Amino acid sequence: MSKLFQLKIQLKNIKPAIYRTVQIPDSANFFLLHKTIQDAMGWFDCHLFQFFKDRGTPISIPDRQNDWEEVKDARKIKLRDYFTEVKKSITYEYDFGDGWEHTVTLDKISDNDKKVNYPVCIKGKRNCPPEDCGGPWRYENFLAAIADKKHPEHKETLYWVGGEFDPEAFEIDGINEVLNGIKIKL
Repeated sequence: MSKLFQLKIQLKNIKPAIYRTVQIPDSANFFLLHKTIQDAMGWFDCHLFQFFKDRGTPISIPDRQNDWEEVKDARKIKLRDYFTEVKKSITYEYDFGDGWEHTVTLDKISDNDKKVNYPVCIKGKRNCPPEDCGGPWRYENFLAAIADKKHPEHKETLYWVGGEFDPEAFEIDGINEVLNGIKIKL
């Protein structure tokens, strides 16, 4: 019988913390975890991704034309094959140009509830940075620009982000509505 993993996904190099806690069946593969992270964090899946531990062989989607190093196929590795004990973690990197890294940690293993559609987000904190804002090193400047009407990039940055951005916003119901589109067999 499939177990349920509770994973904490925390964006690295950002303070105060931005994180999501999701529940996902241990039978899910790393590609489905990638999709879950994308939806839970608010990313749009426009860039490459990889999971890795200590810069070992990455887990991603192999591309024979563009991979210059070995890659394990994320569609073929189940979460339970990697997460064998509570507190084990892995790094998830998204958008290699911006360099967004997340720590994914197994917080809890439990029985699943057959009445719940997984994956599901059970808690989180703060809004995820917008796509293509420059990574952790540029996000602070982005926040300064939208907060200060006298900042030389204020108007341009607000226009670029669609007119508004609340870094403290966290909408769990909206996240779960999007996550409901991912289908994982128990």
